[in-house]
Amino acid sequence: MQAGILAVAGIIVRIIGLLYRAPLTAVIGDEGNGYYSFAYNIYTNILLISSYSIPSAISKIMSQKLALKEYKNTQRIFKCALIYVTVVGGIAAAFAYFAAGILVVDNAVPVLRIFAPTIFLSGFLGVLRGFFQAHRSMVPTSISQIIEQIINACVSIGAAFLFIRMAGGIDVSETSKAVRGASGSALGTGSGVLAALIFVGCVYLYNRKTIKARCDADTESEIEPYSGIFKDILLIVTPFILSTFIYNCSTAVNQTIFAKIMLGNNIPQARISMQYGIYSGKAVVLRNVPVAIASAMSSAIIPTVASSWVLKDKKSARSKTARAVKVTMLVAIPCVSVFLFLARPVVTILFPQRSSLVMASRLLMALAITVVFYCISTITNGVLQSIGQVHKPVTHAAIALIAQSVVLWGLLTFTGMGIFSIVIADIVFSLLVCILNGRTLRKVMHYHQNSVDTFLLPGICALFMGIIARLVYDLVYHFSHINIVSFIVAALIGAVFYVITVIQSRALDDDEISLIKGGSEIFEFMKRHHLISDNPKFRIITRIDQARSNRQTNRRRSAKYDHKDRDYLDDDPDDFDDADE
Repeated sequence: MQAGILAVAGIIVRIIGLLYRAPLTAVIGDEGNGYYSFAYNIYTNILLISSYSIPSAISKIMSQKLALKEYKNTQRIFKCALIYVTVVGGIAAAFAYFAAGILVVDNAVPVLRIFAPTIFLSGFLGVLRGFFQAHRSMVPTSISQIIEQIINACVSIGAAFLFIRMAGGIDVSETSKAVRGASGSALGTGSGVLAALIFVGCVYLYNRKTIKARCDADTESEIEPYSGIFKDILLIVTPFILSTFIYNCSTAVNQTIFAKIMLGNNIPQARISMQYGIYSGKAVVLRNVPVAIASAMSSAIIPTVASSWVLKDKKSARSKTARAVKVTMLVAIPCVSVFLFLARPVVTILFPQRSSLVMASRLLMALAITVVFYCISTITNGVLQSIGQVHKPVTHAAIALIAQSVVLWGLLTFTGMGIFSIVIADIVFSLLVCILNGRTLRKVMHYHQNSVDTFLLPGICALFMGIIARLVYDLVYHFSHINIVSFIVAALIGAVFYVITVIQSRALDDDEISLIKGGSEIFEFMKRHHLISDNPKFRIITRIDQARSNRQTNRRRSAKYDHKDRDYLDDDPDDFDDADE
């Protein structure tokens, strides 16, 4: 439920982000988008080091103490975390401001300097969000994210327009206007963070009496010294930071390699910025909408899995992980189909600039498969961190980063693929992280995902959904010649078709359907109106997979009695019983 709340907020935030991108791009142009992206990617990486991982890390530390009902220690962790982000955030903000000339291309320097104060404020926002997530309440985080994005959208467009108007005169170059517009957009980001911080701060103050009462009632916990808490924060936050930094810094590495090699080929900076602006400001923005669900799921699953793991309930930890991956894939896979079959209609609605329409559509189609890879790797990163394997995501991301950098350098140097080289590097990076994370989870948790129900059946349903949606779109557009109407009709019919076929194929079993709010009623409604059938022949793939799973389970149960000396059986006697869960 908490993951659902955060996921809905994430989707709303992404939708707002998409809606304001179109008018913002109309104001600052693709060149301005490029300068903004150059500065934003560096800002993000500095933020990753200083405070971005704080919510997940603090959530993990606090949730373990809350599981043991150590409320006084929980509050001491909160205070230490505030001191930590004050110091680290201040240093990071100063570094971003004074080192801007080294970190980004010349025209993006003023944009990065406007981002600098936001880095300092984001640390406090992260601590407060982590506090509420540890208490299994995603509502403050969700509402603050929506407030942040609304203020960001309004101020970004208004400030960008105002900054450009302040330039004045007809002799001002397009590049100068692009820089000013990008600076205004950066101011919007800081305004959004400030508004969100004020909101979560007020929520914390409102609950302060309740928090104090719980601390006063905690008379049995052994109070940990602040020195020990700071040590724990550093030991846990540092791997979180390294993992998140390396995992996300591929964007900054890609843009740096791309800009350096393209400039070395005597391509104008304005053209480089324009191409990168189309890639990062349009295709990547659209790709990240479904990835937001995985991010929400990861944030929500960390405290629950961490609590189960610390209480030695490994079966529950595996079950929660499997369900999180499955639910995310049921949404991510059809999004891949939409991007493949309806890329141009989507881009036309949100980014109608004709000069970049073809390139943005092709980039989105090429990036489509990374939706699945990033969703899986985001969730598995969170699970590994929650079970104490905090160093594994760091290692995996570093290996993938090196591999994708070599691929990108080779493509830019020896081929003429240009901006599409970054797409291929992105695919390589996300796929490698998925594979490496999966191997570690199988080894540490004895975890196995049911591939038929999670990937194969939704994939088949999504493929036919995409074909039908495209045919419907072409038919409606032939008669109406209105893109948005054609897309909405095609999307609605495609979505209904996907839901029906997923339920019919039994990718979701009865128990999982009943866990969805209103799921049982929807299921009965579909059966009553003959939208789905109970005929077993429609479930042949699921039946085959079930037979295979039963055989594997029987073999493993036999092995349990034949090989009682295995260490992991002594560790968890339920390993075999739910190996295919």
